[in-house]
Amino acid sequence: MTGTERTTEGSRRQPFELGTGPGRVLVWFYGVFTVAAASRSVVQMILDFDRAPLAYVLSAVAAVVYGFITYSLVRGGEKARRAALVCCAAELVGVLVVGTWTMVEPSAFPDATVWSDFGTGYLLIPVILPITGMIWLRRAKSA
Repeated sequence: MTGTERTTEGSRRQPFELGTGPGRVLVWFYGVFTVAAASRSVVQMILDFDRAPLAYVLSAVAAVVYGFITYSLVRGGEKARRAALVCCAAELVGVLVVGTWTMVEPSAFPDATVWSDFGTGYLLIPVILPITGMIWLRRAKSA
């Protein structure tokens, strides 16, 4: 059975789909960010890897994290919910570490990553998305 299951006393289990309602918006955003981060990192690694290898590898890592979260939200189920929750937390840590690092020592990043300056190049969505995702995933557990 897909989705997180919810029960009430004396009733059958009803599936709670992670990718429905607000979860559908999260799937869309994570899907778009998967494609954006992967495309960006692949092109940058092919054309100019020597210029900023750390930045390009971090963008590739972001793409993998986004892709896994997208997959987990679509797949549903309690294991997927927990995996997505852990990945959202790791994503938030990554955004905060890389965002702080790019502001404290900009010379370490001759080119931007998806998470540079807390995602200002992407309208701060990279810092908002994992917080929103964790809220949704926590709600999905209690539903």
